[in-house]
Amino acid sequence: MEPPHPGGHARRRKIKTARADRDALETPHRQKKSMLCLFDIDGTLVDTRGAGMDSIVAACREVFGDDGPPLDLAGATDLGLWEKLCAHHQRDIRDAALAASFFETYHRHLEHRLHAGDYPGGLIDGATALIDALVATGHAALGLLTGNTERGARIKVRRHGIDHHFPFGAYGCDHADRNRLGPLALERAARHHGRQFDPAATWIIGDTPRDIACARAAGVQCLAVATGSFTTAELAAHRPDHVCESLAEAVSRLTS
Repeated sequence: MEPPHPGGHARRRKIKTARADRDALETPHRQKKSMLCLFDIDGTLVDTRGAGMDSIVAACREVFGDDGPPLDLAGATDLGLWEKLCAHHQRDIRDAALAASFFETYHRHLEHRLHAGDYPGGLIDGATALIDALVATGHAALGLLTGNTERGARIKVRRHGIDHHFPFGAYGCDHADRNRLGPLALERAARHHGRQFDPAATWIIGDTPRDIACARAAGVQCLAVATGSFTTAELAAHRPDHVCESLAEAVSRLTS
């Protein structure tokens, strides 16, 4: 047997100590649970000041020849709105050419309105601070869950310089029923990041009762924010996990 090398025990003790020190530093990071935050856009991150609705009306005039029926946009999906427009105008919702024409026209008007300066919209107060705070945690993945088509969503978040924070999402062109978007968002998040996200650590952040219903249908958490047309009391009646008056308040809820 080879005799022990002088000083070998001391070196081994130093190596063990160094490993213990390294593990002590890394352990808090390992223990941080990955969190997935799925954001609604309109009324939650962005206020277009009517550019969306006016673009729908303009597209209706071009494609159908009139302003279309009254529409409730709060939490609606664009495919759901398309079904209502087709029913109103007695057209077949399966007409792919008609749908393509309508949405192309709508997206053109939306892009123009958001850049023309006639609509003094912008980011909701606190949106940038919330996004920055989540990114700074180092363990929060951000995505979109919105009733907008994917192209419409990109037009809106790109206009306000936050599109790079949201590399994936589920959209109103995927399903007419918003409640079917949650599982799709989780699937796309897993594909993008190469790992599954725990529903208990997944948050849908939105400003309408439909956002709350969507979270419930997906079995994930919901943080409702009174940044749109619904009050905290109205949102609380639908029993989200948390209700915040503002996005500034949401920072502590999601990062503490």
